[in-house]
Amino acid sequence: MTAEREPNGGAALVTALERNGVDIVFGIPGVHNLEIYRHLRGSGIRHVAVRHEQGAGYAADGYARASGRPGVCLTTSGPALTNACAAAGTAYADSVPVLVCSPGPSLGTEGRDLGLLHEMKDQQGHLETLVTASLRPRSAEEIGEVVDEVFAGWRRARPRPVHLEIPVDVLEGPWHPPATAHTPSPLSPEVARLRRVFDATAPPRGPGGDDVDERVRRAASFLSTAERPLLVLGGGTRHAAVSARRLAERTRALVVTTVNGKGVLPERHPLSLGASIRLRATRPLFESADVVVVAGSELGDSDLWGVPIEVTGKVVRIDVDPHQLDKNLPSTVAICMDAAAAFEELLRLLGPTGPPRATWSGSAEVLRSKLREEALVEGEPYEAINTALSEALSPSTIVAGDSAQVSYFGTAHFWPMDGPRQFLYPTGFSTLGYGLPAAVGARFACPETPAVVLVGDGGFLFTAMELLTAVERRLSLPVVIVDNHGYAEIREGMEERGIEPLAVDRPDVDFVAFAESLGARGHAVSSVDELCTRVLEALDTDLPTTISIDISKGVPS
Repeated sequence: MTAEREPNGGAALVTALERNGVDIVFGIPGVHNLEIYRHLRGSGIRHVAVRHEQGAGYAADGYARASGRPGVCLTTSGPALTNACAAAGTAYADSVPVLVCSPGPSLGTEGRDLGLLHEMKDQQGHLETLVTASLRPRSAEEIGEVVDEVFAGWRRARPRPVHLEIPVDVLEGPWHPPATAHTPSPLSPEVARLRRVFDATAPPRGPGGDDVDERVRRAASFLSTAERPLLVLGGGTRHAAVSARRLAERTRALVVTTVNGKGVLPERHPLSLGASIRLRATRPLFESADVVVVAGSELGDSDLWGVPIEVTGKVVRIDVDPHQLDKNLPSTVAICMDAAAAFEELLRLLGPTGPPRATWSGSAEVLRSKLREEALVEGEPYEAINTALSEALSPSTIVAGDSAQVSYFGTAHFWPMDGPRQFLYPTGFSTLGYGLPAAVGARFACPETPAVVLVGDGGFLFTAMELLTAVERRLSLPVVIVDNHGYAEIREGMEERGIEPLAVDRPDVDFVAFAESLGARGHAVSSVDELCTRVLEALDTDLPTTISIDISKGVPS
């Protein structure tokens, strides 16, 4: 039974999370974070126990991507927190709002090398290199102030992960919650620091609106006379799908997305060219466009795959982060503004009447054919799997992938998405082991929406233990394992360089027996048709189901 105690730092954290709308956290209890768990029990926040802290971070990330709401991960100190670091880096690379909460060394013991349990040389400094900021409140009262500032910052700035390190003595020490509303106290050092960090990745506050208005007017003028407008949608436009579609239809612009922007414009829409920005067949499109609008994307290497973009026309960059506005492609007009707000203002200035001047007619179908032909060069082994599953499942299905060929050669190009939060994929950090725990997070975020994991065997084995999390919670979750007996991408890279493959092949794994040993269901299928049948069956089962298909000798028809 829970012993009654005076409110402490653990209560302050749980209260602050509740106040900011958090209803679920993913984590593992440990000796230093037990006071958080004391107060979780009686709160309105559900706790999902994962089997590894990396899984907690990926689940929080998947929850955030699928729902649009921040995800929260709880770890204890030292090794537990470092286990979550790959997930923190993934969320940072793809601008996902994840709050990682951990204990830290007691006040005054930082960096003293005292031989304390879980002691690190500089735990806060370690996380600071991975996330937007690592905050260390020095009192229980400051915990809530910091949490409030994190959530406020995410609403106005680039939403990247934050680490909250609560000293053990603060976590266990007394908290005196205010009995009534009170005059806000001066900003604490950590709140002030966090505000400065968020200010650096947000549209400027205060004066400067006239300048932004003039930039939007110039962009609208470009679009009003454009004959070959092109709209590039990145992950920063996922919340702006409605206005993005209206802008595309109003201007008759062709639309290309990054993988993180996949589905912002439904990919069956006649103006959509899909998540194809990295394909060489799009480069003539960029060169012939007279206006290119890039919104919510840094156009990074993980988006372009080393194929640079050259634009001869005007470039309009729209981003909430001012540092993105000339990155990797100089802008003619740079608009530091939320994408949805910018699209709405452009629509207002363009007005509802007047025929668009776009002359792309007939080009989209030809381009789609060329893009598909190029995508098949590397993606042919995965096209049949993705196409068949996309046709068999609901158009709203969430697909959790991995840094695997079946994802970046397959799902990215051959599974058309109708919405912007359907493909969960670790683009920038390119991590393995993401798919299964991310799908667990998505199932809690969107319990009425079907979800499927579609990953390679190598990546699955990184976090395979999270199958037990799904079993414990009785999640209906098909886990499709495309088995090529190792790390195919790395094997091929070695062969291309004349290196004899080493450490890229693995012994056979009986995925059916593995699943059943954890209380899940398991099947091995020998054809794409059977795969679809088993996936549909799995969606009607209140347990996760692994479904492995061996493609080491080609995709069975």
